[in-house]
Amino acid sequence: MEGKMNINWYPGHMAKTKRQITEDLKLVDLVVELLDARIPISSRNPDIQEITKNKKRIIVLNKCDLADYKENQKWISYFQEKGISAVLTDANTGYGIENFIKEVEKLMKDQQQEMIEKGRIGRKIKAMILGIPNVGKSSFINRIAKKTSAAVANKPGVTKQKQWIRINETIELLDTPGVLWPKFESEEVALNLAFIGTIKENILDKLEIAYQLTKFLINNYPEKLCDRYQITQEFIQEKLNQEYQPENNNIYEIMLEIGKKRGCIMSGGNIDEEKMARMILNEFKNGTLGKITLEKTNITN
Repeated sequence: MEGKMNINWYPGHMAKTKRQITEDLKLVDLVVELLDARIPISSRNPDIQEITKNKKRIIVLNKCDLADYKENQKWISYFQEKGISAVLTDANTGYGIENFIKEVEKLMKDQQQEMIEKGRIGRKIKAMILGIPNVGKSSFINRIAKKTSAAVANKPGVTKQKQWIRINETIELLDTPGVLWPKFESEEVALNLAFIGTIKENILDKLEIAYQLTKFLINNYPEKLCDRYQITQEFIQEKLNQEYQPENNNIYEIMLEIGKKRGCIMSGGNIDEEKMARMILNEFKNGTLGKITLEKTNITN
């Protein structure tokens, strides 16, 4: 089941979007980089980091409600140690939105004062929000603007065109389409993006992705698998200790047991692999499996 992933996913509109972002940077004072709190590194577009490096920046770790609480705090420390402002948000509930607005105003305080001294009273802070598909950018904008300003859908890259959103009396936000980058640094990055649904599922082997996620959970969050799917850690260990077959077969047998427990059964008693894989992936994405962080820092606080 394990093998090299061959992902061809970089549509032409993304190259065009990157060029547009480069041009629009001239219009803004700072960049808001929206990341998925479960994969703060994998959800950072390295191309965007490069072209925005001369702008003030705020990192927003969205979907923090789906991530491990302790790891969230470590990631905030990680970015702060690099001199980058960072806040946690959950766009669905509005958690962290006020903190974000305060952070923008704090970051721009000196520049705004300079504008006032030059007689440019009333000049708004202009920020550009950037994020790869599926990190919740449209939901974040809708929440912060307290109205439906951006199109929201489950398909990656649904925000089609540039638009300005008035946040309050002093801040305007420039929305941009989600943009990926042409080549992944590693297979781990590709997998993490597949787990959260950034890479469209119709170009991936769903069973392979679900296998890789199950393997990660066994190694890092076995208790969450056991709690959700009513299997024991002893059962998992017993399967993993089967030396007469490869590890991937052992993990596959654990997945089949999960499928059986969750009723992914076809006529004849066979497990519906497609349904099983989709169920595992969906229950991770929507938080049913619990608060899980896929990428951890080396910070020990």
